[in-house]
Amino acid sequence: MNILPFEQQFVDADAIAWDTVGEGVRRKILTYDNNLMMVVVDFEQGGVGAMHKHYHTQISYVKSGMFTITIGDEERVLKAGDAYYIPPNVLHGAVCQEAGTLVDVFTPMREDFVS
Repeated sequence: MNILPFEQQFVDADAIAWDTVGEGVRRKILTYDNNLMMVVVDFEQGGVGAMHKHYHTQISYVKSGMFTITIGDEERVLKAGDAYYIPPNVLHGAVCQEAGTLVDVFTPMREDFVS
């Protein structure tokens, strides 16, 4: 992999533009290097993070709102302050029940987000 690291040590989130990634869903890539990436994902109520899988390990923190999170065959409703772990290659997705924000961390970084 030959991704040029972004590697910002201090991040001014207000200086980063939102990218629309689906109806009612937008994201900001805060910082990353080849091994690690942090992304903020903002959802309107009813916004959907479609079911998908990837080879990256993912840990997510529910900063605000309420989400139905599906990981494999299990589904849970999570609220602000909760978190979840997704192993590599496991089908997962999110449905926003109450407008909010997720903070996603990936290892290695999601090269498909920057290409």
